[in-house]
Amino acid sequence: MHSTLSSEAVASTLSRLQAAEEKQDLVAAFKAAGVDMAGEYPVDLPADELAERTKDLIMSVSKEGGRLLYLLARSARARTVVEFGTSFGISTLYLASAVRDNGGGTVITTELQADKALAAEKNFAEAGLDDLIELRLGDARETLRELPGPVDLLLLDGWLDLRLPILELVAPRLRPGALVVVDDVDLEIGRGVYQEFLDHVTDPANGYFSVRLPVHMGVQVCLKLG
Repeated sequence: MHSTLSSEAVASTLSRLQAAEEKQDLVAAFKAAGVDMAGEYPVDLPADELAERTKDLIMSVSKEGGRLLYLLARSARARTVVEFGTSFGISTLYLASAVRDNGGGTVITTELQADKALAAEKNFAEAGLDDLIELRLGDARETLRELPGPVDLLLLDGWLDLRLPILELVAPRLRPGALVVVDDVDLEIGRGVYQEFLDHVTDPANGYFSVRLPVHMGVQVCLKLG
């Protein structure tokens, strides 16, 4: 049995997007948007303005990180997946491929910037996975308030300072054994913010077992206990 990731439609869509991402100079692009990657975080900009300034940037998981997402979602037999931070939909395609191979379900993903959301939807259709994906446009703190349950996997890959609030919002819908996957945990710009998140998921009182994996810029995987 072949993975959906190896299908022509999915593989070619991912290849095109990842090739475009590799050509970017993120440090220069963020600087042009008014964000110093070596500076303090959170930056002094509202989330919607920051999203608007970076609307042309592809910000996603690495190839290795995407394959890890697929592996984790398959291992968890995930049917209901929630993603914070769509961008152009690269990570969503890895998750939806896993859901397809798990027998079907839904990936609920949310994006703040309208142009990116439109481009992502075109990518989902090109890959032939749009029937599995529900993209919600707007602030994730609002768009993810209503969710079907139980949730099998949550990916946190949006703005760093919103990851803990989104986790706390979705947590009541996570089933025992659900996975929470957090990308780019080793970014210097977000170290202070991430420490607050790490303190939360490593406190036994909050009900998670957590481990950091040395994938790309660091991936934290948290198991919902119970």
